[in-house]
Amino acid sequence: MTQVKKLDGVIYAKMLHRGALRLHKHKEEINNLNVFPIPDGDTGDNMFLTFMGGVEATKEENLSLGQVARKAADGMLLSARGNSGVILSQFFDGIATGLEGIDEADIKTIQSALDLGVKHAYRAVMKPIEGTILTVARDAVFYANQHQPKTMEGLFTLVVDEAKRALGRTPDLLPTLKQAGVVDSGGAGLIYILRGMRRTLIDGEEGSDIPLTQAAENAINPDLFTEDSVLEYGYCTELLLRLQNAKTDIAAFNVNTITDYLTSIGDSVASVKTGSIVKVHVHTKTPDKALSFCQQFGEFLKIKIENMSLQHNNTIDSGEVAKPVKQERKPYGVVVAASGAGIQNTFREVGADVIVDGGQSMNPSAEDFLTAFDTVNAETIFVFPNNGNVIMAAKQAAQMYKEADVRVIESKNIGEGYAALSMLDTSSNNTDAIVEDLYFCMENVVTAIVSKSVRDADMGIEVHSGDYIGFVGKDILCSKPERKEATIDLIDKIDFSEHDILIMVYGKDTVPEEVAELQAYIEKKSPSTELYTINGEQDIYSYVLIAE
Repeated sequence: MTQVKKLDGVIYAKMLHRGALRLHKHKEEINNLNVFPIPDGDTGDNMFLTFMGGVEATKEENLSLGQVARKAADGMLLSARGNSGVILSQFFDGIATGLEGIDEADIKTIQSALDLGVKHAYRAVMKPIEGTILTVARDAVFYANQHQPKTMEGLFTLVVDEAKRALGRTPDLLPTLKQAGVVDSGGAGLIYILRGMRRTLIDGEEGSDIPLTQAAENAINPDLFTEDSVLEYGYCTELLLRLQNAKTDIAAFNVNTITDYLTSIGDSVASVKTGSIVKVHVHTKTPDKALSFCQQFGEFLKIKIENMSLQHNNTIDSGEVAKPVKQERKPYGVVVAASGAGIQNTFREVGADVIVDGGQSMNPSAEDFLTAFDTVNAETIFVFPNNGNVIMAAKQAAQMYKEADVRVIESKNIGEGYAALSMLDTSSNNTDAIVEDLYFCMENVVTAIVSKSVRDADMGIEVHSGDYIGFVGKDILCSKPERKEATIDLIDKIDFSEHDILIMVYGKDTVPEEVAELQAYIEKKSPSTELYTINGEQDIYSYVLIAE
C-alpha cells in the first residue's frame, strides 16, 4: 500500500482513469437501477460518456494538478449528458476551481476542493432533490472533512465508506426509489468512480485501456475509397485548440475569427470557445488550411480528420441526416432535441432550424447543443429539450454559450415541445413575452405514451417485465400483455372532452393494421376530436398520444 500524502497531476490523471474503468465495468448495473420500468435515460451510459470526456482530455503529460483538474472538468462539461452526467461534471468543475493554480495539493486542500465540488453540483440544480447523487456527494464529503486522515488513501476511504452509507439512505429520502425498490443510480455511479480513484492510491496501478463501446462504428473499410475514387465530400475535421498567450490575447480572442475563416474553406462549421480551449468542427477538402490557420493562435490538444466519402458510402442507405450547414445570422432561431426520423421531420415542418438527435435512452451532450447553437446562428435561440433528462444538458450548454441569448423552454416530452413550437410567434420581438407564451401553450397539453416494460414493478399498478404500459408523466395508468390492448386501455382513460386535437405518433415496433384499428377506435370514441397520425419512426415509445 502506498502512502500518498500529496496529489500531483500525474496521480490525479491516473485516478480519473481508474475511476472511468470502474464505472465502465458497472455501467449496465447502474442503467438497471432506473426507477421507471422502461429504458429511462441510461444513467450509467450518461455518466460514463460524461466522465470519459474528462479522461480523454487529460492524456497530456507533465501538467500540474490544477491544469489536469481543469482539463478534466472542461472535458466533462462539454460531454455532460443526462441529469446525473451534468451534476457529475459540475462536481468535478468545483474540484477544479478549488485546485486552480496548484502544482500539488495536500489533504486539506483536497478536502476543500471536494467541498467546493459539492457546492457547484448543488448550484447546478434549480430545485435540489435529496436522495439523489447530490445527497451522496454531500454526505460523503462532509463526513470525510470532519476527520483528519494522514494519507490521501485514508481520505478517499472515508469518502467512499460514507458514500455507500448515504446511498443506502436514498430510498428513505426519495419515496419513488423506495416504491421501485432501488437506490439512486447517479449516487451508485459516483461511488464506482470514487472507488476506482481510491484504488490508484492503494496500489498505484493505472489499469488497462478502456474498451471501446462502439468499435464497429470506428472501423475503417478502405474498399469504400479506392484508387479511382473522387474526393467528393471532403474531410470531417475536428480539433481541440489550446490558445497560447505567446500567440494571442486569450481573454480578448473572438472565436468568430476562426469561424469566419473556416466558412470560406468549408461548411458545417462550428467553433466554441471554453476558457482557453477552442473546439472546432468543419467539413473541408483542405484540412491543412484549417490546421495552419488555427495554429496561428495556439497549439493542438487533439486532431481528428476523417474522409467523409468513407462515411457517406458506409451510411448512404441508412437514412442518416447530414449535419446542417451554418445558417445566416437572424433574430430568432429554434433548436429541438428529438429522435425518430418522422418526429424530427415534423419538428422541422413547424419551425425547428436545427435538430439535436437524441431523447429517451440516448441523451445528447452539452457539446451537441453547443454545435447546434453555432449552426442556427441567431441572436436569440429557443431550445426545446423534449425530455426531462435532457433539460439540464441543454441549460448547461446555454450557460456556456456566449454568442447568443439562449432560452431553454423546459418541455418534458415531444407533446409539450410540439404544442409550443407550433404556436411560436416572434413578431413582437419581445423575447420575455414570447417565452411566457410558449409556456402557456404547454400548460394544457396531455402527452400519453405506450412503451414496453423492461422489469417487474409495482407503481400503484402491477407491472410485469414485457408488458406494455400506458402512462402520462410518471403516472402509470395501465399495464397489459399486448400493445394494442394497452393502447386502447390508455385511450379509454384519457378525457378528450377538453381537447380539440389528438395527434397519434406511432413508432418502429407498430404495424399498419394496428395503427388503422386504433385510429378507427379513436374516431368512434371521440368523433368531435380532430385526429392526426404521424409515423414518428421512434424507438422505445410504441405510441405517443398528444392531446391539445
